[in-house]
Amino acid sequence: MSHILHLVNKSPTERNGFDTCLRMAKPGDSVLMIEDGVYAALANADFAKTIIGSMNDLSFYALGPDITARGLNDVPLIEDVHVVDYEGFVDLVTETDVTQSWL
Repeated sequence: MSHILHLVNKSPTERNGFDTCLRMAKPGDSVLMIEDGVYAALANADFAKTIIGSMNDLSFYALGPDITARGLNDVPLIEDVHVVDYEGFVDLVTETDVTQSWL
């Protein structure tokens, strides 16, 4: 079975790409939140329950430099969302069979 890295770059309050991503993702896939997508990783975000509900099947990551760029370093993230740097981003891409961007 091939595993997919799903890249989400828009906030779930801005577009519906995150919802579509989670509907299409299969168990064992990974989701990397980049750019404004990192807002979905905030523990107090409205979308947090949706991500937490998907954690049994999917792995979630947030790009650290994008968290920093948005001034969110001191805001708690959802537990078990792993923060990665650019090197970690590259590792995720090379560890999966396919990368799918959700715009």
